Amino acid sequence: MINHRVESEAKLSPKPSSQGARTMPADDARQETGVQTAMGRVPTMAYIVSGFPRLTETFVLYEMVALENVGTRVEFYPLRRLKETKMHAEAARWLERAHFEPYLSPSILGANLHYIARHPVRYWTTLLTLLRRTWGSMRFFVGGLVFFPKAVYFAHRMMVTGVDHVHAHFANHPAAVAWVIHQLTGIPYSFTAHGSDLHRERRMLRDKVAEAAFVVTISQYNRQMILEECGPSAGAKVIVIHCGVDMLVYQPSPAPVNSASPGRPFNIFCVGTLHEVKGQTFLIEACRRLAERGISFACHLVGDGPDRPRLTRQAEEGGIADRVRFRGWLTREEVRLALSEADVVAAPSVLARSGSREGIPVALMEAMASGVPVVASRLSGIPELVEDGKNGLLVEPADVEGLAGALERLQRDEELRHRLGTAGRDTVEREFNLRRNAGLLMQRFMNGQQWRSSSKASNAP
Repeated sequence: MINHRVESEAKLSPKPSSQGARTMPADDARQETGVQTAMGRVPTMAYIVSGFPRLTETFVLYEMVALENVGTRVEFYPLRRLKETKMHAEAARWLERAHFEPYLSPSILGANLHYIARHPVRYWTTLLTLLRRTWGSMRFFVGGLVFFPKAVYFAHRMMVTGVDHVHAHFANHPAAVAWVIHQLTGIPYSFTAHGSDLHRERRMLRDKVAEAAFVVTISQYNRQMILEECGPSAGAKVIVIHCGVDMLVYQPSPAPVNSASPGRPFNIFCVGTLHEVKGQTFLIEACRRLAERGISFACHLVGDGPDRPRLTRQAEEGGIADRVRFRGWLTREEVRLALSEADVVAAPSVLARSGSREGIPVALMEAMASGVPVVASRLSGIPELVEDGKNGLLVEPADVEGLAGALERLQRDEELRHRLGTAGRDTVEREFNLRRNAGLLMQRFMNGQQWRSSSKASNAP
Protein backbone atom coordinates (compact mmCIF):
# COMPACT_ATOMS: atom_id res chain seq x y z
CA MET A 1 0.00 0.00 0.00
CA ILE A 2 1.42 3.37 -1.00
CA ASN A 3 1.60 5.58 2.07
CA HIS A 4 1.53 9.30 1.29
CA ARG A 5 1.64 12.28 3.55
CA VAL A 6 -1.75 13.90 3.96
CA GLU A 7 -0.93 17.52 3.46
CA SER A 8 -2.46 20.81 2.42
CA GLU A 9 -2.57 21.59 -1.29
CA ALA A 10 -3.16 25.31 -0.97
CA LYS A 11 -1.33 26.91 -3.86
CA LEU A 12 -4.08 26.21 -6.35
CA SER A 13 -7.62 27.08 -5.31
CA PRO A 14 -10.80 25.48 -6.63
CA LYS A 15 -12.99 27.46 -8.97
CA PRO A 16 -14.37 30.48 -7.13
CA SER A 17 -18.01 30.68 -6.25
CA SER A 18 -20.21 33.59 -7.25
CA GLN A 19 -19.13 35.38 -4.04
CA GLY A 20 -15.47 34.61 -4.69
CA ALA A 21 -13.26 32.11 -2.96
CA ARG A 22 -9.93 32.43 -1.25
CA THR A 23 -7.26 29.77 -1.02
CA MET A 24 -6.58 28.29 2.39
CA PRO A 25 -4.80 25.27 3.82
CA ALA A 26 -7.03 22.24 4.28
CA ASP A 27 -7.00 22.37 8.09
CA ASP A 28 -7.90 26.07 8.04
CA ALA A 29 -10.73 25.30 5.62
CA ARG A 30 -12.14 22.80 8.09
CA GLN A 31 -12.08 25.37 10.87
CA GLU A 32 -13.59 28.18 8.81
CA THR A 33 -16.47 26.11 7.43
CA GLY A 34 -17.19 24.63 10.83
CA VAL A 35 -16.71 21.08 9.54
CA GLN A 36 -16.14 18.79 12.47
CA THR A 37 -13.41 16.18 12.14
CA ALA A 38 -12.52 12.86 13.65
CA MET A 39 -11.98 13.94 17.23
CA GLY A 40 -15.55 13.19 18.28
CA ARG A 41 -17.09 15.48 15.68
CA VAL A 42 -18.98 15.12 12.41
CA PRO A 43 -16.88 14.52 9.25
CA THR A 44 -17.40 15.72 5.69
CA MET A 45 -18.06 13.01 3.11
CA ALA A 46 -17.50 13.29 -0.62
CA TYR A 47 -19.81 11.13 -2.73
CA ILE A 48 -18.72 10.10 -6.23
CA VAL A 49 -21.19 8.68 -8.75
CA SER A 50 -20.91 8.03 -12.48
CA GLY A 51 -23.69 10.43 -13.53
CA PHE A 52 -26.44 12.62 -12.15
CA PRO A 53 -29.37 13.07 -12.18
CA ARG A 54 -30.39 9.48 -12.90
CA LEU A 55 -33.99 8.54 -12.15
CA THR A 56 -33.19 4.85 -11.67
CA GLU A 57 -30.52 5.35 -8.98
CA THR A 58 -32.78 6.36 -6.12
CA PHE A 59 -30.59 4.43 -3.70
CA VAL A 60 -27.72 6.93 -4.09
CA LEU A 61 -29.88 10.04 -3.88
CA TYR A 62 -31.79 8.99 -0.80
CA GLU A 63 -28.72 7.55 0.92
CA MET A 64 -27.11 11.00 0.73
CA VAL A 65 -30.30 12.58 2.07
CA ALA A 66 -30.39 10.05 4.92
CA LEU A 67 -26.73 10.64 5.81
CA GLU A 68 -27.29 14.37 6.13
CA ASN A 69 -30.35 13.64 8.26
CA VAL A 70 -28.16 11.70 10.72
CA GLY A 71 -25.75 14.60 11.01
CA THR A 72 -22.95 14.42 8.45
CA ARG A 73 -22.13 16.79 5.59
CA VAL A 74 -22.06 15.44 2.04
CA GLU A 75 -20.18 17.01 -0.87
CA PHE A 76 -21.36 15.60 -4.19
CA TYR A 77 -19.04 14.84 -7.14
CA PRO A 78 -20.77 13.26 -10.18
CA LEU A 79 -18.40 12.30 -13.00
CA ARG A 80 -20.94 13.40 -15.64
CA ARG A 81 -23.97 15.65 -15.83
CA LEU A 82 -26.83 13.74 -17.42
CA LYS A 83 -29.70 15.24 -19.41
CA GLU A 84 -32.67 13.58 -17.74
CA THR A 85 -36.07 14.87 -18.74
CA LYS A 86 -37.55 13.77 -15.43
CA MET A 87 -36.10 13.66 -11.94
CA HIS A 88 -37.14 13.06 -8.36
CA ALA A 89 -38.18 16.16 -6.43
CA GLU A 90 -35.25 15.82 -4.00
CA ALA A 91 -32.74 15.68 -6.88
CA ALA A 92 -33.15 19.38 -7.70
CA ARG A 93 -31.35 20.48 -4.54
CA TRP A 94 -28.50 18.07 -5.16
CA LEU A 95 -28.27 19.20 -8.77
CA GLU A 96 -27.53 22.70 -7.52
CA ARG A 97 -24.97 21.43 -5.00
CA ALA A 98 -23.16 19.01 -7.30
CA HIS A 99 -19.57 19.74 -8.30
CA PHE A 100 -19.97 19.22 -12.04
CA GLU A 101 -16.79 19.63 -14.04
CA PRO A 102 -15.98 19.28 -17.76
CA TYR A 103 -13.45 16.70 -18.86
CA LEU A 104 -10.87 19.44 -19.26
CA SER A 105 -10.76 23.09 -18.19
CA PRO A 106 -8.18 25.65 -17.04
CA SER A 107 -8.83 24.65 -13.41
CA ILE A 108 -8.40 20.95 -14.17
CA LEU A 109 -5.25 21.61 -16.20
CA GLY A 110 -3.90 23.79 -13.39
CA ALA A 111 -4.51 21.09 -10.78
CA ASN A 112 -2.67 18.51 -12.89
CA LEU A 113 0.29 20.82 -13.49
CA HIS A 114 0.35 21.58 -9.77
CA TYR A 115 0.68 17.89 -8.86
CA ILE A 116 3.23 17.28 -11.61
CA ALA A 117 5.36 20.13 -10.25
CA ARG A 118 5.02 19.37 -6.54
CA HIS A 119 4.57 15.58 -6.49
CA PRO A 120 5.78 14.21 -9.83
CA VAL A 121 6.55 10.70 -8.60
CA ARG A 122 3.18 10.37 -6.92
CA TYR A 123 1.34 11.77 -9.95
CA TRP A 124 3.02 9.63 -12.60
CA THR A 125 3.03 6.48 -10.47
CA THR A 126 -0.71 6.83 -9.91
CA LEU A 127 -1.46 7.40 -13.60
CA LEU A 128 0.77 4.59 -14.84
CA THR A 129 -0.61 2.16 -12.25
CA LEU A 130 -4.15 3.04 -13.30
CA LEU A 131 -3.38 2.45 -16.96
CA ARG A 132 -1.40 -0.73 -16.35
CA ARG A 133 -4.14 -2.26 -14.17
CA THR A 134 -6.87 -1.45 -16.70
CA TRP A 135 -4.94 -2.54 -19.79
CA GLY A 136 -6.86 -5.16 -21.74
CA SER A 137 -10.26 -3.60 -21.14
CA MET A 138 -11.14 -0.87 -23.62
CA ARG A 139 -13.94 0.36 -21.36
CA PHE A 140 -11.83 0.63 -18.21
CA PHE A 141 -8.64 1.82 -19.91
CA VAL A 142 -10.34 4.63 -21.85
CA GLY A 143 -12.42 5.52 -18.80
CA GLY A 144 -9.25 5.78 -16.73
CA LEU A 145 -7.66 8.14 -19.27
CA VAL A 146 -10.79 10.27 -19.58
CA PHE A 147 -11.54 10.64 -15.88
CA PHE A 148 -7.98 10.90 -14.51
CA PRO A 149 -7.50 14.68 -15.05
CA LYS A 150 -10.86 15.35 -13.41
CA ALA A 151 -9.97 13.01 -10.52
CA VAL A 152 -6.79 15.00 -9.91
CA TYR A 153 -8.80 18.22 -9.71
CA PHE A 154 -11.28 16.58 -7.35
CA ALA A 155 -8.35 15.45 -5.18
CA HIS A 156 -7.03 18.99 -4.90
CA ARG A 157 -10.46 20.48 -4.24
CA MET A 158 -11.21 17.92 -1.54
CA MET A 159 -7.96 18.71 0.27
CA VAL A 160 -8.64 22.44 0.20
CA THR A 161 -12.26 22.15 1.31
CA GLY A 162 -11.60 19.63 4.06
CA VAL A 163 -13.14 16.37 2.89
CA ASP A 164 -12.49 13.63 5.41
CA HIS A 165 -13.70 10.53 3.57
CA VAL A 166 -14.56 9.66 -0.04
CA HIS A 167 -17.31 7.18 -0.86
CA ALA A 168 -18.01 5.98 -4.41
CA HIS A 169 -21.11 4.24 -5.64
CA PHE A 170 -20.24 1.46 -8.10
CA ALA A 171 -17.07 -0.58 -8.31
CA ASN A 172 -16.06 0.60 -11.78
CA HIS A 173 -15.20 4.21 -12.77
CA PRO A 174 -16.38 5.94 -9.53
CA ALA A 175 -14.29 3.55 -7.40
CA ALA A 176 -11.29 4.10 -9.69
CA VAL A 177 -11.60 7.87 -9.24
CA ALA A 178 -11.80 7.40 -5.45
CA TRP A 179 -8.66 5.25 -5.66
CA VAL A 180 -6.83 8.02 -7.56
CA ILE A 181 -7.86 10.61 -4.99
CA HIS A 182 -6.57 8.39 -2.20
CA GLN A 183 -3.24 7.85 -3.97
CA LEU A 184 -2.74 11.59 -4.38
CA THR A 185 -3.98 12.81 -0.99
CA GLY A 186 -4.17 9.94 1.49
CA ILE A 187 -7.85 10.70 2.13
CA PRO A 188 -9.46 7.33 2.98
CA TYR A 189 -12.09 6.01 0.64
CA SER A 190 -14.70 3.29 0.36
CA PHE A 191 -17.08 2.16 -2.33
CA THR A 192 -20.34 0.29 -2.73
CA ALA A 193 -20.55 -2.56 -5.27
CA HIS A 194 -24.04 -3.10 -6.67
CA GLY A 195 -24.74 -5.29 -9.69
CA SER A 196 -23.41 -5.11 -13.24
CA ASP A 197 -20.52 -2.94 -12.04
CA LEU A 198 -19.22 -6.06 -10.29
CA HIS A 199 -20.71 -8.92 -12.30
CA ARG A 200 -19.65 -8.03 -15.85
CA GLU A 201 -15.98 -7.19 -15.35
CA ARG A 202 -13.77 -6.82 -12.30
CA ARG A 203 -10.78 -5.04 -13.76
CA MET A 204 -8.56 -3.49 -11.06
CA LEU A 205 -10.88 -4.73 -8.31
CA ARG A 206 -8.01 -6.14 -6.24
CA ASP A 207 -6.29 -2.74 -6.13
CA LYS A 208 -9.48 -0.90 -5.24
CA VAL A 209 -10.28 -3.30 -2.40
CA ALA A 210 -6.71 -3.43 -1.09
CA GLU A 211 -6.46 0.35 -0.76
CA ALA A 212 -9.99 1.00 0.51
CA ALA A 213 -10.72 1.70 4.17
CA PHE A 214 -13.70 -0.62 3.69
CA VAL A 215 -15.93 -1.94 0.92
CA VAL A 216 -19.72 -2.17 1.00
CA THR A 217 -21.70 -4.75 -0.91
CA ILE A 218 -25.47 -4.68 -1.13
CA SER A 219 -25.74 -8.46 -0.77
CA GLN A 220 -23.93 -11.48 0.62
CA TYR A 221 -23.85 -12.74 -2.96
CA ASN A 222 -21.73 -9.76 -4.02
CA ARG A 223 -19.52 -10.05 -0.96
CA GLN A 224 -18.71 -13.65 -1.82
CA MET A 225 -17.93 -12.64 -5.40
CA ILE A 226 -15.40 -10.06 -4.19
CA LEU A 227 -13.76 -12.55 -1.84
CA GLU A 228 -13.45 -15.08 -4.66
CA GLU A 229 -11.68 -12.43 -6.73
CA CYS A 230 -9.55 -10.83 -3.99
CA GLY A 231 -9.00 -13.70 -1.58
CA PRO A 232 -10.24 -14.38 1.96
CA SER A 233 -7.81 -11.84 3.42
CA ALA A 234 -10.16 -9.12 2.15
CA GLY A 235 -12.99 -10.48 4.28
CA ALA A 236 -12.39 -8.16 7.23
CA LYS A 237 -13.01 -5.02 5.19
CA VAL A 238 -15.84 -6.20 2.90
CA ILE A 239 -19.17 -5.68 4.65
CA VAL A 240 -22.81 -6.02 3.66
CA ILE A 241 -25.07 -3.01 4.07
CA HIS A 242 -28.27 -3.42 2.13
CA CYS A 243 -29.75 -0.63 0.07
CA GLY A 244 -32.90 0.55 1.78
CA VAL A 245 -36.12 2.48 1.39
CA ASP A 246 -37.75 5.12 3.56
CA MET A 247 -40.43 3.34 5.56
CA LEU A 248 -42.19 6.65 6.20
CA VAL A 249 -42.67 7.15 2.45
CA TYR A 250 -43.66 3.63 1.45
CA GLN A 251 -46.56 2.36 3.52
CA PRO A 252 -49.46 -0.04 2.94
CA SER A 253 -52.49 1.49 1.27
CA PRO A 254 -55.21 2.45 3.77
CA ALA A 255 -57.73 0.94 1.33
CA PRO A 256 -56.21 -2.45 0.40
CA VAL A 257 -56.66 -3.50 -3.20
CA ASN A 258 -57.76 -6.93 -1.96
CA SER A 259 -61.18 -5.47 -1.16
CA ALA A 260 -61.70 -4.18 -4.70
CA SER A 261 -65.04 -4.69 -6.40
CA PRO A 262 -65.65 -7.69 -8.68
CA GLY A 263 -64.66 -7.15 -12.29
CA ARG A 264 -61.56 -5.17 -11.46
CA PRO A 265 -58.51 -6.60 -13.29
CA PHE A 266 -55.65 -8.15 -11.34
CA ASN A 267 -52.97 -5.44 -11.47
CA ILE A 268 -49.43 -6.72 -12.10
CA PHE A 269 -46.68 -4.09 -11.84
CA CYS A 270 -43.06 -4.37 -12.97
CA VAL A 271 -40.75 -1.43 -12.24
CA GLY A 272 -37.40 -0.96 -13.95
CA THR A 273 -35.49 -0.16 -17.11
CA LEU A 274 -36.89 -1.95 -20.14
CA HIS A 275 -33.78 -4.01 -20.71
CA GLU A 276 -32.83 -7.65 -21.13
CA VAL A 277 -31.54 -8.04 -17.56
CA LYS A 278 -34.95 -7.09 -16.12
CA GLY A 279 -36.68 -9.98 -17.92
CA GLN A 280 -39.86 -8.18 -19.00
CA THR A 281 -40.10 -10.39 -22.08
CA PHE A 282 -40.75 -13.40 -19.82
CA LEU A 283 -43.39 -11.47 -17.90
CA ILE A 284 -45.26 -10.61 -21.11
CA GLU A 285 -45.20 -14.24 -22.18
CA ALA A 286 -46.44 -15.28 -18.72
CA CYS A 287 -49.24 -12.75 -19.06
CA ARG A 288 -50.19 -14.20 -22.44
CA ARG A 289 -50.62 -17.56 -20.74
CA LEU A 290 -52.76 -15.96 -18.03
CA ALA A 291 -54.98 -14.56 -20.76
CA GLU A 292 -55.32 -18.05 -22.26
CA ARG A 293 -56.54 -19.26 -18.86
CA GLY A 294 -59.25 -16.62 -18.77
CA ILE A 295 -57.71 -14.51 -16.02
CA SER A 296 -58.56 -10.81 -16.07
CA PHE A 297 -55.41 -8.75 -15.53
CA ALA A 298 -53.53 -5.58 -16.46
CA CYS A 299 -49.74 -5.60 -16.70
CA HIS A 300 -48.14 -2.23 -15.94
CA LEU A 301 -44.53 -1.77 -17.08
CA VAL A 302 -43.09 1.23 -15.23
CA GLY A 303 -39.92 2.52 -16.84
CA ASP A 304 -38.44 2.89 -20.27
CA GLY A 305 -35.42 1.70 -22.18
CA PRO A 306 -34.00 0.10 -25.31
CA ASP A 307 -36.32 -2.93 -25.26
CA ARG A 308 -39.57 -0.98 -25.39
CA PRO A 309 -40.19 -1.39 -29.16
CA ARG A 310 -39.54 -5.13 -28.96
CA LEU A 311 -41.73 -5.58 -25.90
CA THR A 312 -44.51 -3.57 -27.55
CA ARG A 313 -44.39 -5.86 -30.59
CA GLN A 314 -44.38 -8.92 -28.35
CA ALA A 315 -47.54 -7.78 -26.56
CA GLU A 316 -49.23 -7.05 -29.90
CA GLU A 317 -48.25 -10.40 -31.42
CA GLY A 318 -49.43 -12.17 -28.28
CA GLY A 319 -52.85 -10.54 -28.52
CA ILE A 320 -52.56 -8.76 -25.15
CA ALA A 321 -51.57 -5.24 -26.25
CA ASP A 322 -54.71 -3.87 -24.58
CA ARG A 323 -53.65 -5.43 -21.27
CA VAL A 324 -49.96 -4.39 -21.25
CA ARG A 325 -49.60 -0.74 -20.32
CA PHE A 326 -46.30 1.08 -20.74
CA ARG A 327 -46.29 3.72 -18.00
CA GLY A 328 -42.89 5.30 -18.73
CA TRP A 329 -40.62 6.71 -16.06
CA LEU A 330 -42.23 7.71 -12.78
CA THR A 331 -40.83 9.74 -9.89
CA ARG A 332 -40.67 8.28 -6.40
CA GLU A 333 -43.96 9.92 -5.48
CA GLU A 334 -45.61 8.60 -8.63
CA VAL A 335 -44.29 5.10 -7.94
CA ARG A 336 -45.62 5.31 -4.39
CA LEU A 337 -49.08 6.19 -5.71
CA ALA A 338 -48.92 3.51 -8.40
CA LEU A 339 -48.14 0.85 -5.80
CA SER A 340 -51.46 1.63 -4.12
CA GLU A 341 -53.09 0.19 -7.28
CA ALA A 342 -50.92 -2.94 -7.41
CA ASP A 343 -52.02 -6.46 -6.50
CA VAL A 344 -48.52 -7.84 -7.11
CA VAL A 345 -45.11 -6.59 -8.21
CA ALA A 346 -43.06 -8.87 -10.44
CA ALA A 347 -39.29 -8.77 -10.94
CA PRO A 348 -38.55 -11.52 -13.51
CA SER A 349 -34.81 -10.78 -13.60
CA VAL A 350 -32.43 -12.90 -15.70
CA LEU A 351 -28.74 -13.24 -16.40
CA ALA A 352 -28.09 -11.12 -19.49
CA ARG A 353 -25.90 -12.27 -22.36
CA SER A 354 -23.30 -9.67 -21.32
CA GLY A 355 -23.05 -11.23 -17.86
CA SER A 356 -25.07 -8.46 -16.20
CA ARG A 357 -27.51 -9.39 -13.47
CA GLU A 358 -29.47 -7.67 -10.74
CA GLY A 359 -28.11 -6.88 -7.31
CA ILE A 360 -31.23 -6.65 -5.17
CA PRO A 361 -33.82 -4.50 -6.98
CA VAL A 362 -34.89 -1.49 -4.93
CA ALA A 363 -38.26 -1.74 -6.70
CA LEU A 364 -38.88 -4.97 -4.78
CA MET A 365 -38.07 -3.24 -1.49
CA GLU A 366 -40.45 -0.40 -2.30
CA ALA A 367 -43.24 -2.85 -3.12
CA MET A 368 -42.69 -4.91 0.03
CA ALA A 369 -42.51 -1.79 2.20
CA SER A 370 -45.89 -0.87 0.71
CA GLY A 371 -47.35 -4.22 1.73
CA VAL A 372 -47.60 -5.46 -1.88
CA PRO A 373 -46.76 -9.14 -2.46
CA VAL A 374 -43.91 -9.83 -4.88
CA VAL A 375 -42.84 -12.50 -7.35
CA ALA A 376 -39.15 -12.47 -8.23
CA SER A 377 -36.38 -14.56 -9.77
CA ARG A 378 -34.15 -16.78 -7.68
CA LEU A 379 -31.03 -14.93 -8.86
CA SER A 380 -28.06 -13.06 -7.44
CA GLY A 381 -28.89 -11.39 -4.10
CA ILE A 382 -32.67 -11.44 -4.55
CA PRO A 383 -33.20 -14.45 -2.21
CA GLU A 384 -31.62 -12.38 0.56
CA LEU A 385 -34.69 -10.14 0.36
CA VAL A 386 -37.42 -12.51 -0.82
CA GLU A 387 -37.89 -15.85 0.96
CA ASP A 388 -40.07 -18.14 -1.07
CA GLY A 389 -43.44 -18.71 0.57
CA LYS A 390 -42.58 -16.53 3.57
CA ASN A 391 -42.55 -12.94 2.34
CA GLY A 392 -42.91 -13.44 -1.43
CA LEU A 393 -42.67 -16.04 -4.17
CA LEU A 394 -39.51 -17.02 -6.06
CA VAL A 395 -39.27 -18.63 -9.47
CA GLU A 396 -36.30 -19.69 -11.57
CA PRO A 397 -35.00 -17.08 -14.03
CA ALA A 398 -36.63 -17.32 -17.50
CA ASP A 399 -39.17 -19.89 -16.20
CA VAL A 400 -42.27 -18.57 -17.93
CA GLU A 401 -44.58 -21.31 -16.68
CA GLY A 402 -43.31 -20.91 -13.11
CA LEU A 403 -43.86 -17.15 -13.31
CA ALA A 404 -47.36 -17.54 -14.74
CA GLY A 405 -48.19 -20.10 -12.05
CA ALA A 406 -47.00 -17.83 -9.22
CA LEU A 407 -49.03 -14.90 -10.56
CA GLU A 408 -52.12 -17.08 -10.96
CA ARG A 409 -51.69 -18.41 -7.44
CA LEU A 410 -51.65 -14.91 -6.02
CA GLN A 411 -54.58 -13.83 -8.18
CA ARG A 412 -56.71 -16.64 -6.79
CA ASP A 413 -55.61 -16.46 -3.13
CA GLU A 414 -56.43 -13.17 -1.39
CA GLU A 415 -55.32 -14.44 2.02
CA LEU A 416 -51.90 -15.40 0.59
CA ARG A 417 -51.49 -11.93 -0.89
CA HIS A 418 -52.23 -10.35 2.47
CA ARG A 419 -49.91 -12.68 4.39
CA LEU A 420 -46.97 -12.21 2.04
CA GLY A 421 -47.51 -8.45 1.88
CA THR A 422 -47.48 -8.14 5.67
CA ALA A 423 -44.38 -10.32 6.03
CA GLY A 424 -42.64 -8.43 3.25
CA ARG A 425 -43.05 -5.10 5.01
CA ASP A 426 -41.70 -6.61 8.22
CA THR A 427 -38.60 -7.82 6.35
CA VAL A 428 -37.88 -4.41 4.83
CA GLU A 429 -38.47 -2.66 8.15
CA ARG A 430 -35.97 -4.96 9.81
CA GLU A 431 -33.19 -5.30 7.22
CA PHE A 432 -33.70 -2.86 4.32
CA ASN A 433 -34.62 0.30 6.23
CA LEU A 434 -32.91 3.33 4.67
CA ARG A 435 -32.54 5.29 7.92
CA ARG A 436 -31.16 2.35 9.85
CA ASN A 437 -28.71 1.40 7.12
CA ALA A 438 -27.54 5.00 6.70
CA GLY A 439 -26.67 4.90 10.39
CA LEU A 440 -24.61 1.73 9.84
CA LEU A 441 -22.77 3.39 6.98
CA MET A 442 -22.13 6.48 9.09
CA GLN A 443 -20.56 4.29 11.79
CA ARG A 444 -18.15 2.87 9.23
CA PHE A 445 -17.25 6.35 8.04
CA MET A 446 -16.49 7.37 11.60
CA ASN A 447 -14.27 4.32 12.05
CA GLY A 448 -12.43 5.42 8.93
CA GLN A 449 -11.98 8.84 10.48
CA GLN A 450 -10.30 7.26 13.47
CA TRP A 451 -7.95 5.48 11.07
CA ARG A 452 -7.23 8.68 9.21
CA SER A 453 -6.60 10.66 12.38
CA SER A 454 -3.85 8.28 13.49
CA SER A 455 -2.47 8.02 9.93
CA LYS A 456 -2.32 11.78 9.58
CA ALA A 457 -0.59 12.20 12.91
CA SER A 458 2.09 9.63 12.04
CA ASN A 459 2.69 11.19 8.61
CA ALA A 460 2.62 14.83 9.64
CA PRO A 461 5.20 16.97 7.78
